[in-house]
Amino acid sequence: MEALIGALTIFVLAVFVGYEVITKVPPTLHTPLMSGSNAISGITVIGAILCAGSGENGTFFSVILGFLAVVLAMINIVGGFMVTDRMLHMFKKKK
Repeated sequence: MEALIGALTIFVLAVFVGYEVITKVPPTLHTPLMSGSNAISGITVIGAILCAGSGENGTFFSVILGFLAVVLAMINIVGGFMVTDRMLHMFKKKK
């Protein structure tokens, strides 16, 4: 029970710190930071695939959470690449 409370406390603190950090980023820095976020999400996808693939050793709940993590991380990666591509198109010379 103590481990659950400790993990929940860390999660809540991470949510608050993440929100404060993201809201302080100016819009001009958002796109370069999105590219860095894509790399982190790639690592998240690997961990989530390992979690979702542990059907033999893990519980059904961990498989569902792993699958949900894969889906959300992939949405983040695809969205980040779309934003970066859109930004790069803004700097191309018009014909």
